[in-house]
Amino acid sequence: MLLLVFTTLATAADSPISSDAQKKLDEIVTKGIQYLEKNGQAADGTFTIKAGPGLTALAITGALRNGKTVDDPVVAKGLKALEGFVKPDGGIYGNGRLRNYETCVAMLCFKEANKDGRYNETLKKARAFVTGLQYGDGEIPKDDVWFGGVGYGGAGRPDLSNTGFLIEALIDTGSEADDEAIQRALVFVSRCQNLESKFNTTEFAGKVNDGGFIYEIPREKIDPSTSPERYTENGGIRSYGSMTYAGLKSMIYAGLTKDDPRVKAASEWASKNYSVQENPGMGSAGLFYYYHTFAAGLGTAGIAEVTDAEGNKHNWREDLIFELAKRQNEDGSWANENRRWFEDDKNLATAFALMALSYCDADVAAAPAADAK
Repeated sequence: MLLLVFTTLATAADSPISSDAQKKLDEIVTKGIQYLEKNGQAADGTFTIKAGPGLTALAITGALRNGKTVDDPVVAKGLKALEGFVKPDGGIYGNGRLRNYETCVAMLCFKEANKDGRYNETLKKARAFVTGLQYGDGEIPKDDVWFGGVGYGGAGRPDLSNTGFLIEALIDTGSEADDEAIQRALVFVSRCQNLESKFNTTEFAGKVNDGGFIYEIPREKIDPSTSPERYTENGGIRSYGSMTYAGLKSMIYAGLTKDDPRVKAASEWASKNYSVQENPGMGSAGLFYYYHTFAAGLGTAGIAEVTDAEGNKHNWREDLIFELAKRQNEDGSWANENRRWFEDDKNLATAFALMALSYCDADVAAAPAADAK
């Protein structure tokens, strides 16, 4: 039984949240953007540049998706700083270690700022660059578990997070669901799902089989005793929240609908593991990245309401707004006490929070309409 209420985005956006929730949303978004303006941005326009240009891209995207324009000082300075990372090869990155991730999030940022076409050529070259990093035909066979995926720097182990950013960046900048790169990526995404089916025949597919998603697909044999919090006794890999919503979002972008068994299984996992207090399966680790994928996944799929394992119905947008309101610091920022994945950095956590909140407001919702009827 599918425990999610699907709607078209247009229908969901008619009255997605109550007036009280909208008031609270406006309040915390305003405070969050003020933090970025007054405390987060360096004189050169960057945000936490020691971590590379990715945080600058995320922060500016968060501002743009919440109503700021390219003429706003914090945005204009941030865009100028980000332009300085555009490379001759078409990539947009720092030292090269995170070439795919940084280029993809920069593409999302430049697309938000591209109403006048100023970044058309930059985006065209960036699309070609990230597509060239993806494992495809001629590099490895389609039955290789890494086929269709991409990692942080391109070569090497691919993962669902980077592949999800690739899909979103390509779709956001003009690709259609049936484009070759998107469909290649869907092969990898499907294999990251704990769901035994014709789309996933890897050795891990049926060992957990709960419909959730994992971060990476090992090529070599694993020893479950080395990491019991990650592996099951039978050698399966445990699903967790941020990856499951990243998988759901990616499948919708790739053209799947609610009737596809992969979407059904992911949606049922989301119902059974519904939470805005933690990243299911990971606790506080990666919580703000989870908030972003949670909102992006549900928003992109056109899901208005979730019924949890106890039968309680949730307007997820309102739940997220009020949870983030409780977690907001006095200075308007957000931060995670759990330092894993750098989320104790206020700029990163605040950027993810603002991007998540943009899916809660019908007036500035970033998600594209999805065929979720």
